[in-house]
Amino acid sequence: MGTITERRLKDGKIVYTAQVRIMRDGRKASASSTFEKRSSAEAWLRRKEAEAKRPGGFEKMERSNTDGATLADAIDKYIQSSAKGIGKTKAQVLRAIKAFDIAALPCAGITSQEIVKFAQDLADGGRQPQTAGNYLSHLSSIFALAGPAWKMPLDPAQMQSALKVCKTLGLVAKSKKRDRRPSIEEMNSLMVYFDEQSRKRKSLPMHKVCAFALFSTRRQEEIVTLRWTDLEPGRVLVRDMKHPGEKIGNDIWVDLPPEAERVIKTMARHQARIFPYTTDAVSASFTRACKFLEIEDLHFHDLRHEGVSRLFEMGRTIPQAASVSGHRSWQSLQRYSHLRGVGDRWAGWKWLDVIDPEGSGYHPTGLNYGP
Repeated sequence: MGTITERRLKDGKIVYTAQVRIMRDGRKASASSTFEKRSSAEAWLRRKEAEAKRPGGFEKMERSNTDGATLADAIDKYIQSSAKGIGKTKAQVLRAIKAFDIAALPCAGITSQEIVKFAQDLADGGRQPQTAGNYLSHLSSIFALAGPAWKMPLDPAQMQSALKVCKTLGLVAKSKKRDRRPSIEEMNSLMVYFDEQSRKRKSLPMHKVCAFALFSTRRQEEIVTLRWTDLEPGRVLVRDMKHPGEKIGNDIWVDLPPEAERVIKTMARHQARIFPYTTDAVSASFTRACKFLEIEDLHFHDLRHEGVSRLFEMGRTIPQAASVSGHRSWQSLQRYSHLRGVGDRWAGWKWLDVIDPEGSGYHPTGLNYGP
């Protein structure tokens, strides 16, 4: 099946990119070319489709894919070839890029000008410079690998040149670090709301999930994947912990503060996972609660930020805090160093006793660990 995409160049000239993609027995062959006239693109398309139907035509097109491969082909190859996985967010971003004009261009024809235009398209579509920066950052990974790994002619130098231009023009920017921390009053309101919700049938015990997130410093996706068999006194194994270079197999043991263990103690052990819920369900519940309670600009991930801040306020050193949070780079924790020695504002928080009424004098060895 062939397609023709019309595109306007910077000088105002209109060009037509013809692309044909054919699937056969689970294999894909594709070819593309750009013309100044639509009629030329249509003629090329008919010729390529006819060639593919001839004996050996599909195989010939398949072999030439690296020469005529588009950016969309390179994106697909990158997603399919990553043995360790690339993470849900990055995959979503890369698939979103395929909807833009740049994805239909042959790899060999993508210059810094095309990449800058893509960044401008992102801005024109209402995306913030920080978002555009993430898009180009993820795309840079493909430019770096495509040539040496798959012989797809994407030029990393063009990407680097484009990034410099985009930074100068303000089209891209680094994401701002969030400093939002929930107040005790906000957490109390959330806990009242979630405690009432938990009494309803089939409702998530979000009061437990939120308390655990705060005291354990765990990310949302980590919480819902924790297993009973990975739990030991004072620590738990976090599988596939978020890491810039490793998405699968990055399993890290982290320390569990006593307050986090108290929450685990109250969870029913009916399934393999300690918190057998989905990230979508947790996220939706948290967002609904904040909207209902009129709590502004609070994200679930801010509970992790609060938990790490608490460790430093209690006088923990960077290595001690990292043993709980799982940070590989201590440099990432430097932003918290000014909080040292302030004290634990969550000491005696009443909601821990509501969640675990029998927790008085609690000791982690009271948990039933192991399979």
